Amino acid sequence: MANNYRPKTTIEQWRILQAVVDYGGYAQAAQALNKSQSSMNHAVAKLQDTLGVKLLQVIGRKAELTEIGEVMLRRSRQLTVLVTELEQLAVNLKQGWEPEIKLAVEMVFDRHHLLPVLREFQLHSRGSRLVIEDTVLTGSVEAISEQRADLVITHQVPKGFIGEPLAQFHLHLVVNKDHPLANMPAPLNPDQLSQYLQIVIRDTAQKPMEQQGWLKAEQRWTVNNFNEALQLVEAGIGFCWLPPFITAQSENLVELQLAGGSYRTGSTYLVLPKNEKTGPCARLLYDMLVSELTNT
Repeated sequence: MANNYRPKTTIEQWRILQAVVDYGGYAQAAQALNKSQSSMNHAVAKLQDTLGVKLLQVIGRKAELTEIGEVMLRRSRQLTVLVTELEQLAVNLKQGWEPEIKLAVEMVFDRHHLLPVLREFQLHSRGSRLVIEDTVLTGSVEAISEQRADLVITHQVPKGFIGEPLAQFHLHLVVNKDHPLANMPAPLNPDQLSQYLQIVIRDTAQKPMEQQGWLKAEQRWTVNNFNEALQLVEAGIGFCWLPPFITAQSENLVELQLAGGSYRTGSTYLVLPKNEKTGPCARLLYDMLVSELTNT
């Protein structure tokens, strides 16, 4: 149902009130805004008459806020900021600035590296919304090849695309210290592991093809993310490949020594799936990520 309320005041009246307070009087505000002092007086007087409350009182030669005026002024600043942002957003959109961008991040990438960049990006995003999506294995590659995201941090760059190298990632095979596998002589072979439950992370692709990291266990449970996997491993239910930034705070896990390699490692890359069609907001975030994360 539409709101039929019609405002009785204008944004300009509130801006004039703010100017009178900020510049210390009608004459100073009139000079700053390049308006006549009489027009300033008239605007504030009309605002007070419309509202039926006293906002300003002249003491000596200085206009000072009443108690009600202090409350109204504070709320009016929120209003004018919102209007300014709304008008600026229209300008940005007219210039091709995207209202929303999507960043897909491979789950093996440590999100803590992103936080300083995103904090800085928020200050320059001009109101654009940012959607951050977790991707796993083939899902990361698919987000690039099908251009489902504006930026992708991936463990693999598909043919025809260019990736900016970022940080290395590591995965260790871990299990609860009371799990039977933890007490077996090292190194373990795949046949020993196949008799126990393996926890794997669900591939986010629409058509998963990746089997990397699956040790062909007869029993396998699939979860959506590392945190869910960690809970199951800590409970002694199974074993899993997990990155150190997930397991660092756990005191109940041990790393399994596996014949042929006890850990997996690789590189992550930052990719612009849309290449030259990338918008200015996504390009800004890309430049900020490259500047910060290539030194990680």
